[in-house]
Amino acid sequence: MNKRSIINNAKRWAVPISFLFLFFLAARFTGCDLAAFWKRRSHLTDLVADMIPPDFSYIRKILLPLFYTIQMSVTGTVLGAFFAIAAAPFAAANLKFPAALRRILRILIQVLRSFPALILALTATFLFGLGTFAGTFAITLYTFAIMTKLTYEDISAADPKPYLALCSMGVSRFQAYVHAVIPDIAPGFLTNALYLLEANVRHSSILGYVGAGGIGLLLNEKISWLEFDKVGMILLMLFLTVCAIEYFSRYLASLVRGERRIKKEHARLLVLFLAAVFVICTVTLSPPDFSRTSPQTLRNMLDGFLHPDWSFFFSTGKDGLFYLLLETVCIAFIGTVIGAVLSIPLAFLNTRRFVPAPVCFLFNLLIMGIRSVPFLVYGLIFIRVSGPGAFTGVLTLAVCSIGLLTKRFTESLDALDMRPYHALLAMGVRPLPAICHSVLPQLKPVFTSIVLYRFDVNIREASVLGLVGAGGIGAPLIFSMNQYAWSKAGAILLGLILLVWLIDLLSSKIGEQN
Repeated sequence: MNKRSIINNAKRWAVPISFLFLFFLAARFTGCDLAAFWKRRSHLTDLVADMIPPDFSYIRKILLPLFYTIQMSVTGTVLGAFFAIAAAPFAAANLKFPAALRRILRILIQVLRSFPALILALTATFLFGLGTFAGTFAITLYTFAIMTKLTYEDISAADPKPYLALCSMGVSRFQAYVHAVIPDIAPGFLTNALYLLEANVRHSSILGYVGAGGIGLLLNEKISWLEFDKVGMILLMLFLTVCAIEYFSRYLASLVRGERRIKKEHARLLVLFLAAVFVICTVTLSPPDFSRTSPQTLRNMLDGFLHPDWSFFFSTGKDGLFYLLLETVCIAFIGTVIGAVLSIPLAFLNTRRFVPAPVCFLFNLLIMGIRSVPFLVYGLIFIRVSGPGAFTGVLTLAVCSIGLLTKRFTESLDALDMRPYHALLAMGVRPLPAICHSVLPQLKPVFTSIVLYRFDVNIREASVLGLVGAGGIGAPLIFSMNQYAWSKAGAILLGLILLVWLIDLLSSKIGEQN
């Protein structure tokens, strides 16, 4: 073996070996102990058994908070998506808007993307009081940040020639954007919006923890009181809601992609129905309550955010910002890796391309069931098994990652070119080797992109898991805000912004290599 071959082999093995080293280092740092979890598994099975059967008599008290949850999700998603498609062209480099405006908007989006919906909701309660208006405001900002980034990336990847041609003919930039760009990006935009609607139902279901309305407060109350039959009923209703949204979203997505066609009169009725749902959800929102909004509190909040506690920011102790952010990153990293590893076989069992329809249906229900449970509820459940600490956060994000990654992996498998796989089967190759040689190589770039996106999401979710004692930066941040320690809160938020920015840069580098 010559010197060049040795160097190439060393480079090829350097990445997986480094990855495994980081994985085990992060697992040790977060105190992952599967043996201890296995010994205490009866706590988990007993808890699940207490939820079955659910208390069906409790359904009447669930319906109104569940409506508030759906209300915030629908209004927040629609408003956030509308503002996103209006703002995205100013952040796209190929549409020739002023560079200064593009940089300012991208910085704003990066800042907003750094905060989970729960933190945005807690901040909104200081501005608008308690209730669904604050929750809707938070969901709108959260959706706006994500949808704007996804949309300006789609615009930047699109061909700008039709837009530039219309502009050169004297058409205004707005009209050129509407007629040349929006039709091109519309399928992807609507697909992303429908996906976010489903995700926002889960986000909205925990906003009640900070007084922003919805079913979260009721859920937390019943878990705290150990009334698990009522918790089971709440989770069942959330599961049915997610199922309904999932199947309706699939139907709308098939219409958007042109896979399904309906008559014009039916299309008009569908548009009217969707418009009516949005109007009903919006006009029935609780109005903002400014009576408890203190101008002095708002001034202190702004002053604290602009003048963070630098001693806490640069502290390297176990109660300092660096340690807490490192713990948050490790929780998100381990949770994402475990979720990704488990999601790959589940995705193959979740599509009719590889398994019979009955098997696919059962796994589809299983994955929707996993996705329907809010991540903080998983934290509250796992903490009874593994105790407080970072390991609980790892378990929580691993299960949450399975739900999202399996869904996205399944969508990639459904869009796959199956001819190489079937050719190998026709040559007598067994299914598993055929998958390894024909399917996985095609999906590697897509899978990598999806996993990196989930890691980005997990960073934000890990930043609030401390609220239930699952480690990370969440508890200090929320306690600081509730105690009006705005300088410390400002330091934590600045740390989160920098962390998400660095993760975003790293993800972009890895994505370019794949």
